Amino acid sequence: MSRTPEYGETWVYESIVGALPGVELSDRLAIGIQFTVFEGALLAVAAVYGLWDAVVPGTVAVLVAAVGSWLMLRYSRSVRALRSPDGYRRVLFGSNIEVVLGVVSFVLLVTYLFVTDPRTSDQPLLTEILGPEPPSLAVALLLLILWDVVYRIGTCWWATVAGLWRAVVYEFGPETTREYARIDGLNVAFAGVQLLFVPFVLDHPILVAALVGHVIAVVAVATLSVLLQRRSRKESDRSIR
Repeated sequence: MSRTPEYGETWVYESIVGALPGVELSDRLAIGIQFTVFEGALLAVAAVYGLWDAVVPGTVAVLVAAVGSWLMLRYSRSVRALRSPDGYRRVLFGSNIEVVLGVVSFVLLVTYLFVTDPRTSDQPLLTEILGPEPPSLAVALLLLILWDVVYRIGTCWWATVAGLWRAVVYEFGPETTREYARIDGLNVAFAGVQLLFVPFVLDHPILVAALVGHVIAVVAVATLSVLLQRRSRKESDRSIR
């Protein structure tokens, strides 16, 4: 039987779901509920205020967050299944750095939406999505969905950085090295999914640069992690011979 992970060995997202008293949800059900609740709220707000132009970008954001949740769960459970070193698990899960990165990214995004963009753009993104006089409820839902996405982006980035640290500090056998390469690929996949936002922000070069730059950085760091992990294994094999 697999041991139930302690909260120090889980993402904050997993800890919240696991802390619900008397509730035990499968991954598929939890993500299905997440998508249904957000998408239902999005459609309800669009119907009440006539904001149908916001449905497509909003649905894409909800979908990206759901995909992010699925990949987060696959990533964390794959790491635990490999019985990864305690130090790596503490860095990856116990530090909660992904929350810090998410908060910083969210603050920067909100500052852009409400301060930078209105001052530098003829058609601010918030106006494009919600109109010139956006309803308070629609803005609140928008920010909630954006936080859901940004938190998972922060998690994606931290997992990538922690993977690089793991590759520098630890050596593993051939099979484990291949498994870590596959796990690192999950982060690359999620970063790629985030490019779905690009068509909606083409008139906002700062956001395009942030999205594309983030994806390039994740791909570069994940690739470096895989190369370092394989090189350390090969050097270890040569020393044994």
